[in-house]
Amino acid sequence: MAEQNAKRIIGFVGTGVMGKSMAGHFLKAGYQVLVYTRSKEKAEELLAQGAAWKDTVAALAREADVVITMVGYPHDVEEVYLGEAGIIANAKPGSYLIDMTTSKPTLAQKLYEEAKKRGLYSLDAPVSGGDIGARDARLTIMVGGDEDAFAEMEPLLKIMGTNVILQGGPGAGQHTKMCNQITIASNMIGVCEAIAYAKRAGLDPVRVLDSIGTGAAASWSLSNLAPRMIAGNFAPGFYVKHMIKDMAIALESAKEMGLLTPGLELSKSLYEELAADGEENSGTQALIKWYEKQLGVNQ
Repeated sequence: MAEQNAKRIIGFVGTGVMGKSMAGHFLKAGYQVLVYTRSKEKAEELLAQGAAWKDTVAALAREADVVITMVGYPHDVEEVYLGEAGIIANAKPGSYLIDMTTSKPTLAQKLYEEAKKRGLYSLDAPVSGGDIGARDARLTIMVGGDEDAFAEMEPLLKIMGTNVILQGGPGAGQHTKMCNQITIASNMIGVCEAIAYAKRAGLDPVRVLDSIGTGAAASWSLSNLAPRMIAGNFAPGFYVKHMIKDMAIALESAKEMGLLTPGLELSKSLYEELAADGEENSGTQALIKWYEKQLGVNQ
């Protein structure tokens, strides 16, 4: 299988904050990589490293053996996969299609069915780990699809991540990512409120993190995003606008299952207020600004 994978041509659609690093790992591993993104300048670094540019997703799909997508929203996923100019209509029979966008579970199931009709293998494989995880090839990758297709693609997925788990059939990867985002949503509120509390109490928030970051309160957000909040670094590892999109998908899916998620609803409302204040393109750690504004705690 390893020898077979080494001969495969990788097509990568979407080279943004995370996609650029993810595609770059295949170049470093010696794969032939084709890339397409709406703004070619976002792919310039990859092209300089040896990737080949394709003008359309159709052209990329016709040449690639494995097509990986990392785009923004469910409507972007539909645009690149469906229709006469999409990936599914143009991919070679026997190709593997891996959507790593956080998208709707129902859409993942639809892509699987459409791909199957054309003799293609489809996996939904959203990720967690942000820009740092993508850069260091330490992403958590949550996969939905057939076991055989997963077994074939697992070595390639492990080029981008260290925690790669098949969660079930089509859509299971996306459902798992919703669990991830639901957890983060409420956790981020706790992180922000802790920092605001520390400042109001006259404590040094950096020293507070030194104490609570290794105890029962420990979390990825506390360790990685709280220091950025304190330093006033709001560059996106993951955009506010994309977090809002993910929470909307999770709420929709939860309601379809008859599940109440009050913590998720609260977090989404706070992020929407933050976006309305012009922070939609900031990193999710910018939620601390809501507290700075509402509680009068100064940076």
